[in-house]
Amino acid sequence: MDGVAQQMAMPAPAPLAMRPQNLRQAPLGQRQPTSARQSVLWRIGVFVPALLGTGALVYSLHGWLSSAGMTGLEWALLILIGAMVIWAALSVSTVGMALFSRCARPHLAAQQHEQGDALQVALLMPIYEESPWDVLGNAAAMLNDLADLKGRHRYSLFILSDTQTTEIAAQEWRSFQRLSAEQSGQSAIYYRRRTSNKDKKVGNLVDWITGWGADYDAMLVLDADSLMTGRAIEQLSEELAADPQAGLIQSFPMLIEAHSLFARMQQFSNVAYGWLLAEGFALWSRAEGNYWGHNAIIRTRAFAQSAGLPYLGRRQSLILSHDFVEAGLLRRAGWRVRFLPHITGSFEETPHTVIDYVKRDRRWCRGNLQHLRLLGTAGLHPVSRFHLFQGAMSYLLSPAWFFLLVMWALLGKDQDANVVRYFNEANPLFPDWPPAMSHIDSAMFLGIMYLMLLTPKIAGAVLIAVRPSAVRVFGGHLAFLSAFTVEVMLSVAYAPMLMIQQTKAVARALVSRSEPWTPQQRRYRVYPLAVLVRFHWLETLLGALLCAGMVSGLVSLWLLPIGLSLVFAVPLSAVSAVRIGPGTPRGLRLDSPHTLRTPPIMQQAKAAREKLRAHLLIAE
Repeated sequence: MDGVAQQMAMPAPAPLAMRPQNLRQAPLGQRQPTSARQSVLWRIGVFVPALLGTGALVYSLHGWLSSAGMTGLEWALLILIGAMVIWAALSVSTVGMALFSRCARPHLAAQQHEQGDALQVALLMPIYEESPWDVLGNAAAMLNDLADLKGRHRYSLFILSDTQTTEIAAQEWRSFQRLSAEQSGQSAIYYRRRTSNKDKKVGNLVDWITGWGADYDAMLVLDADSLMTGRAIEQLSEELAADPQAGLIQSFPMLIEAHSLFARMQQFSNVAYGWLLAEGFALWSRAEGNYWGHNAIIRTRAFAQSAGLPYLGRRQSLILSHDFVEAGLLRRAGWRVRFLPHITGSFEETPHTVIDYVKRDRRWCRGNLQHLRLLGTAGLHPVSRFHLFQGAMSYLLSPAWFFLLVMWALLGKDQDANVVRYFNEANPLFPDWPPAMSHIDSAMFLGIMYLMLLTPKIAGAVLIAVRPSAVRVFGGHLAFLSAFTVEVMLSVAYAPMLMIQQTKAVARALVSRSEPWTPQQRRYRVYPLAVLVRFHWLETLLGALLCAGMVSGLVSLWLLPIGLSLVFAVPLSAVSAVRIGPGTPRGLRLDSPHTLRTPPIMQQAKAAREKLRAHLLIAE
């Protein structure tokens, strides 16, 4: 085939206009979706307890600090603690609302929709330098499952490539040809490769919308590692068809393909506790939900008319974490943005090691911090603004925690045994901080924070443990309790490392203009020791300083878990890549329903991947 044919195998053009939105002026004639009174009640039930609990804790801390008068530094510390506590408290109250909903569910009327017209749905799979057989193997499994389901909606698959490497592009084309031949007479399959990946994923999707979007009522956006059952895809389509006010409906992807210890830790957490936070979030977000960029169905014309992204500032910067912003713009135009965590069969993969996780997180950090510039966007719903702010705060909390850790380390065990007093005696130029600062009961505060952070995990674990049918799918009580214990211990061990890495990511975002757009590392790999040392030298150094302070008696032993985590950052990072297999002791496997019983759609995807890979190897 010639170069043009290798880049495009698409249907007849069906252009749909999509213009960048004006962020300084709200659109005229906004649609206003019907909003239930329940939305306000759920939000009161989540935010008021969180605010009251935070206020009570901050008031108590103020009493300790103000015994000798408040200084500017103490006020800063108090504000910092309050900012950190409120986010943990919101997680606790979100879980509380989910638990309340489960208890009250028989008394709550479920919203009913009439069946809408059948939809023409485009399954969009944007890819960039990915393994072609993995991506199209997943696509084959989804198409086959849809064909077996025989639903009433009609689907077409679009492989939208931004790949720039000639060799990978050639593999994509051969994989597409093979898949197209196998699917002949079933679903329509198309392929397009852009020679210039302008504006990255956003530009890739806009290119499809403006070129072919008019022929499709909806687009279901997938990632390269997305996998969805035919039933999940059909349910999303039914929900969109039945709700004419819905512009976007987001599913709750579960994690699969976790082959390392770090990935298993994330997978177990996602399956065992994530659903509870997801249910609580769905309850209070209602029609003002959020978008995670994939495994979501979107009304094509609504998106084209209201979610076009402009460039920012004089430098014409691209909006990086586009999904949150697109959800906010859809809601600004009056479309409902819904989150349905109860739709099962939506899957994605997760990084296998700490290093891979951090590399992906750096890109997300830059994009989420950019949201602070968009908080003033005209016409946004207050909940949409909160989503943007929350995304930024999820990264800014790490520098806040780091600053608090430094304060604790300097204040030491008491007024007479701390780093500040030690250096004051040797160097009178050092400031003499107020003695009241050393009276903060760090053990109590740490205990409260750990309890709040672990509450979603404990609540989810208890709900599973008390239900025989639920605990059975985790392999029984002993296996579940072992996995829960290991996951909590690993979470506590890795948290300080990730705190330092996120603090570095925030610093990088503030001092550099861009982050390299590299393909996500999806395959399992083990990093050599030299790479681990270069990557984690800062954590190791900080951990060594912290532990040295404890040995000398200047730093409180309550910080020992944090110090050990940091000083052992390199071996902990190496352990994160340990492969989990049948020979791994049962208590360390962190088994969950999807590891004990591979979902059928995953089995189909694996078979399709191997088939495509073998075909490519023979062709080469």
